[in-house]
Amino acid sequence: MNDLLPEKSRVWRNLEKKIATVFSNYGFDEIRTPILERTELFLRGLGEVTDIVEKEMYSFEDRLNGKTYSLRPENTAAVVRASVQHSLTYNEPRKLWYYGPMFRHERPQAGRYRQFFQFGVEMLGYDSFESEVELILMCNAVWRSIGLDGNLQPELKLNSIGTSEERSSYVQALGEFFQKHIGILDDDNLKRLKRNPLRILDSKSDSLVNLKNEAPKITDFLGNVSKAHFENLLSVLDDHRISYEVDLKLVRGLDYYNSTVFEWKVSGLGAQDTVCGGGRYDALVALLGGAHTGACGFAIGMERLVELFEANSREQEKTLIDLYFAHTGRDGKLIAIKLAEKVRKAGISVKVDLTDASLKTQVKRAFRNNAEFLAIFGEEEIKTGNVSVRWLIREEGENHQRKVPYAEMVEFVRKIKNKSGNGSQ
Repeated sequence: MNDLLPEKSRVWRNLEKKIATVFSNYGFDEIRTPILERTELFLRGLGEVTDIVEKEMYSFEDRLNGKTYSLRPENTAAVVRASVQHSLTYNEPRKLWYYGPMFRHERPQAGRYRQFFQFGVEMLGYDSFESEVELILMCNAVWRSIGLDGNLQPELKLNSIGTSEERSSYVQALGEFFQKHIGILDDDNLKRLKRNPLRILDSKSDSLVNLKNEAPKITDFLGNVSKAHFENLLSVLDDHRISYEVDLKLVRGLDYYNSTVFEWKVSGLGAQDTVCGGGRYDALVALLGGAHTGACGFAIGMERLVELFEANSREQEKTLIDLYFAHTGRDGKLIAIKLAEKVRKAGISVKVDLTDASLKTQVKRAFRNNAEFLAIFGEEEIKTGNVSVRWLIREEGENHQRKVPYAEMVEFVRKIKNKSGNGSQ
């Protein structure tokens, strides 16, 4: 688990705002679920054979009531639980998005933390391939909104794992295949072979790459309906010029998936190369107590997305605050505090230096804070009732400083900010 210090938090906040705006533009509503849920929710929803349930959940027994709880390792099951509990899809399908921390006791390595953050969306009550199209278009809009377009855009990989019946036949064939190569499997994959051979395809073991390539393919077990669903999806993605690769080994690591599954992958992040993953999970709502409901969604890992953004960002360092107030003496500090309140009411951000440091030191701090303007309250300014306003971000050759009466300060800064917003300094 790691701290987000102020400099890093600014990057996170910037991306958070952009992603939330994309979701809102697509008509999705925010939902917030508890960080703590009953452990049985994840046992039922994720599958007892998954790595998350077997090895990674933070679970404990509440000594006050004897029940077992877990810090949420993912949020789809929790969102579906909330939807069933509150009958959210009673009148119409729902498009929901969430953001927050998840917890898994994974091995620490680059790009992976035991407390990590995810953005996610869930479409509940939608069973057509068009809903999956919208999910992928939304992901594409997220990459575009944060500047990860063109060569920087993550690569989309898709697969269809069919209906539960089709997958059952496929799993049986996989089991028979891997049983013939049992000497190559490690302890974890031997357990998967006994309980759910499909999970072996999700293994990251390098020694299994060739064996997985030789294994039976899901396409040989899909019925006409599943094939048509997937082909229609790919056709519409082609119409939208979305690049993709069909990866027949892609199964995702959770038991609730069916039909379409997808991942967005990037190079340069080591083993943790998946920045977004999702798919369809039509059986989950009924499994958690609701009526049978078509559903699909995805989750974006923020840590990996931030790492990718920082490595490729073309954005210039932006102004953090509009005004920095520096002063000399106690009287200057009090005047600055009073005037700052008036300026803030006009929607302008102000940071007042509340220390007794020298004016030279305060000016340096204004630059370090990436302020657009510096307002100085010195002895002369106090006597004349004027503020010395200095531009810290200014075109060369223009007047960098001006005297402004206290009473005109708010209107002066507002006009300058409006001009700056229109592309002139």
